[in-house]
Amino acid sequence: MADKVLIYSRFPKTMMARFAERFELLDTGGRPADEVFSAEERSGIRAMLTAGGSPLGAEAMDLFPKLGAIVCYGTGYDGVDLTAAAARDIAVGHSPGANAASVADIAMTLMLATTRRILVADQYVRSGDWAASKQSPMMRPQAGMPGRRIGIYGMGEIGRKIAARCAAFESEIGYFSRTKYDLPYRYFPTLEALADWCSVLMIAVRAGADTQHVVNSDILKRLGADGYVINISRGSVIDEKALVAALTDKTIAGAGLDVFEQEPHAPDALTALPNVVFAPHIGGHTLESHVAMQNCVLANLTAFFEGKPLPYGVKSA
Repeated sequence: MADKVLIYSRFPKTMMARFAERFELLDTGGRPADEVFSAEERSGIRAMLTAGGSPLGAEAMDLFPKLGAIVCYGTGYDGVDLTAAAARDIAVGHSPGANAASVADIAMTLMLATTRRILVADQYVRSGDWAASKQSPMMRPQAGMPGRRIGIYGMGEIGRKIAARCAAFESEIGYFSRTKYDLPYRYFPTLEALADWCSVLMIAVRAGADTQHVVNSDILKRLGADGYVINISRGSVIDEKALVAALTDKTIAGAGLDVFEQEPHAPDALTALPNVVFAPHIGGHTLESHVAMQNCVLANLTAFFEGKPLPYGVKSA
């Protein structure tokens, strides 16, 4: 008999196909588990699969008296209450670095699209204004990448790949993170100092209580009128109201966003602005990344049911 795994978050069935070959999946469809499965059905669940950003606290864990493993599909695990999991001896796993390359790629895409105003240029061609030789202030020359100061907030796997890509564009690179690494990039002791120095702030830090709204009105003001902010981490890191204000009054020049505070809803105040480029949280959404993340999930679940430590366990859990 195949081991049972509860699918806690809502996932496309195609993404669960490999897991269904190995385990018996009980899918909640993203609904509360106690509304979908009876107490008897839940009593036998020992492992669950969740999206890292989905809220998963003590109350939800207690619906499964035998729960021993929570495996996150993806790098993030900010939705899981690690303290509650540890108190219940529940191991937490994720897929560290599995989607780092694709997330770094979308960061670069958003930066180039924003700083070079690609969407504006696209509309300039489509509208016929270019053919009609109509002048547009939005089409004036912009600063290029060589010599541009790129500040990276968070120097994990994703941050390092962003840095390597920016280096290929002949940009200057600086970073701030909790740890200073032996890297060929300039280290700044505070986020404020990094924002004062750079013209593009790349947010690649993990979400958590310590990073909630850390990119606030003060940080945005420090970027300046020629500054841009690119967020491919979690929407909670930026104070969205402060961002809207900074973009509206031109405290900063623009933004590129793949994540939002209340997904899948991007606030109208943001989407109405012409100096923002959006993506629907697709940073890690490539074929290669999904295969890599699924490999980590399979390895974590297989190890758990074999009584072994999770090979990709969350270290702080």
